Amino acid sequence: MKEILAILVSAILVDNFVLSKFMGICPFIGVSKKTSSAMGMSVAVTFVMVMSAALTYPIYTYILVPNGMEYLRTMAFILVIALFVQLVEIIIKRFMPPLYKALGIYLPLITTNCAVLGVTILNIDSEYNFGHSLVNAFGAGIGFMVALLLFSGIRERIDNADVPKMFKGVPAALIAAGIVAASFMGFSGIVENLFQ
Repeated sequence: MKEILAILVSAILVDNFVLSKFMGICPFIGVSKKTSSAMGMSVAVTFVMVMSAALTYPIYTYILVPNGMEYLRTMAFILVIALFVQLVEIIIKRFMPPLYKALGIYLPLITTNCAVLGVTILNIDSEYNFGHSLVNAFGAGIGFMVALLLFSGIRERIDNADVPKMFKGVPAALIAAGIVAASFMGFSGIVENLFQ
């Protein structure tokens, strides 16, 4: 149980894909203008991460490794991710048209989101079993959500603040992202100290 909790806390805070590993920056900057679209993107990314981890683990373990085709993992993982992104896109377009319109091009770009691919590869490289892979993917998705929601709140405040003209828009957003990322560095020793 401690190991599962350590993986979860690490994925959410310590090894946050956006703020510590700097993966998934495109939707982080692009969709974080409004909290509602940030929440929708976070849920979609979390779903794709968990489902991709659930399918890539058996594909790698039971198909690629026994046949000596480990070198195909990146291509196979991207195909699996694309499958789930298409599923999410169809569901959101059908049942939540305003969210679909708000996410725009960033929704299909989940396929090329390096954070999603990073989770699936990290699960294999860390030699996680199936359960640990799912926990890590879920934690990474929640960490993505925390970063996106936190940053969307900051961006909404920046948009309403009196910011010098040269810093308006993306420059102020990048400065704020750097400050938020630096604050997450404070969690770096938490897993080792918490679970000893």
